[in-house]
Amino acid sequence: MLKKSLMIVAAVASVTAMAGHAEARNQIRVVGSSTVYPFTTAVAEAFARSNSKFRAPIVESTGTGGGIKLFCSGIGPNTPDITNASRRIKASEVKQCAENGVTKIIEVQVGLDGLAIAHSKNGPDMGLTRRELYMALAANPWGKGPNKARTWKDINPKLPADKIVVIGPPPTSGTRDSFNELLIEAGCNTNPAMAALKKSDEKKHKEVCTKLREDGAYVEAGENDNLIVQKLAADPKALGAFGYSFLEENMDKLKGVAIDGVQPTIATVQSFKYPGSRAMFIYVKAAHVGAIPGIKEFLAEYAKESTWGPRGYLVRRGLVASADADRAKAAANATQLKLLDPASVK
Repeated sequence: MLKKSLMIVAAVASVTAMAGHAEARNQIRVVGSSTVYPFTTAVAEAFARSNSKFRAPIVESTGTGGGIKLFCSGIGPNTPDITNASRRIKASEVKQCAENGVTKIIEVQVGLDGLAIAHSKNGPDMGLTRRELYMALAANPWGKGPNKARTWKDINPKLPADKIVVIGPPPTSGTRDSFNELLIEAGCNTNPAMAALKKSDEKKHKEVCTKLREDGAYVEAGENDNLIVQKLAADPKALGAFGYSFLEENMDKLKGVAIDGVQPTIATVQSFKYPGSRAMFIYVKAAHVGAIPGIKEFLAEYAKESTWGPRGYLVRRGLVASADADRAKAAANATQLKLLDPASVK
């Protein structure tokens, strides 16, 4: 109890110090998702153009998991004000934030993305199911021993006899979390026994259903999704996993791989018909609003229809606009500084 009280006192002192000494940091600092990074960077540029009294925000690409860890490390000028996230914050992360004094968080859904599987335009046309993707990449498919599949044909005789190589994000990335949850774990769960395993031993289920191979079939490419694009251009037979915006930006070099018969397109992502569809967010420390100059104005720029609406400048950069009702809710959160209810997070 004493420790918690001291932490709260320290947090209050930190915010007070920020308010009294804004010169300690007079520009917004954003960390987080590599997928959300280009969108937030575009907003930061527009904000700087229309708000000349504020310095341009610093936006860093650290990956969703790494960004939330930094965001939750505490309050004060040495910690970021905002984190980009290509998945929703987890209950365990909200708890970690609270333990470090970050108790008031604003959640804003900025739009949609699809976790696209793609390959070079020079490669053969391919379609996969989530089950096949799991069978190809799982370290221990359904707990039956190490994965021995070497080619796609080993998974399904109708697939090419090409070596299995999928280039994707590392464990620190929110894109990897989404890849595991939306595609790999979903493929694993096509086996009815896995539902029973999840109920009896959730830890074992996670290991069996999300642990990927480390023998070269799955290649981690770091937090830079542009690097994956470059690698695919160099290897026409490799597949890549990254945010849909990167596929949209590189249609001259890449083509999407249909998953469960659905091609990744703006329409299939927005309707959530594409299995890899996901929402993207920014999280803001309410304690920093007013202490760090420009946060309120930055959020107002993000929440404009001309920014994230169907004809907004972010859509031209590859963002898929959220549905009207979701955008209206997000705009209210951003402009009215509505706080996230921790009970709503899983």
